[in-house]
Amino acid sequence: MLKVDAGGGDQLAVAVLVQYRMATTEQLHLLIAPGVRIEQTRRRLVKLRGEGLIDRVTLPQAGRTRVWFVTQYGAQVAAEWPELRHWQPSRTVADRTAARLRVGHTLTVTETGLAFVQDARRRGDVCRPLDWIPEVYHPLGSGQAVIPDALLYYRRGAEGDEDGTMLRAFVEVDRATMGPERLAAKISAYARLHQYVPAPPPGARHRRAGQEPAREDWRRRYPLFPRLLFILDGTGPAGVDTRIHALHATARQPEHAAFLRDVPVLAASMTDLLRHGPAASIWRPVHGPGHRVSWTHSRHP
Repeated sequence: MLKVDAGGGDQLAVAVLVQYRMATTEQLHLLIAPGVRIEQTRRRLVKLRGEGLIDRVTLPQAGRTRVWFVTQYGAQVAAEWPELRHWQPSRTVADRTAARLRVGHTLTVTETGLAFVQDARRRGDVCRPLDWIPEVYHPLGSGQAVIPDALLYYRRGAEGDEDGTMLRAFVEVDRATMGPERLAAKISAYARLHQYVPAPPPGARHRRAGQEPAREDWRRRYPLFPRLLFILDGTGPAGVDTRIHALHATARQPEHAAFLRDVPVLAASMTDLLRHGPAASIWRPVHGPGHRVSWTHSRHP
């Protein structure tokens, strides 16, 4: 799990914008400094903008909401911080035009991450702002990859609690901009990632007797394959049900049986997530959508 201390709130504000791509003033305030007045956060952002580290766009259709993003200069500064060693510069929102084009989906993903961070604070668990990492690249070979909307690190239990449990999840936030079948196809992509073993480099020697066999690529990063969470937004309850039924139909395909045995795959509506919190029993397992469970208690067998 990641933690930014050096440099105080200024560094954390820039680091969050680097990692999340974009956030509104209120989202940033709740992520980095919920214990102070929002006016202090506004002053901090104005100062960082004056220093050329961040910039903003204004959304007139949303009550002139200000949306912040890191500048190229801010990205260059942040690239030196060890907390952001996983960050990929190519995914930075570098100017106002790019920010306006990406704002809808990106702010929804930011709001989702904020929900997990706030829920952890309420429950005494550990999920810091930088434990929500958007768009982590996972190769599948032949130029293909799985890129979840976010990778979540979440620890049940207080800091230093030896009995705490580390949870990881791939998170897909669907705003109903694609059809149910395309959404459900993401299960197939994650099933491929679950079994993907990189090919040996050209010219590599054949495996000798007693040498360990090649392993799935995800094992280099994770002790267990992360849970897969679908968060459904942009429709009413009927649309959510339609999308969950499409996920269920894909999950029933025989080629996904091994993946579903090893990895919890759950879906919930954004409305329920924001109303009840991520830890509530709002999640519907895609293999049995008639049930509702908590994602933190849905465990690998």
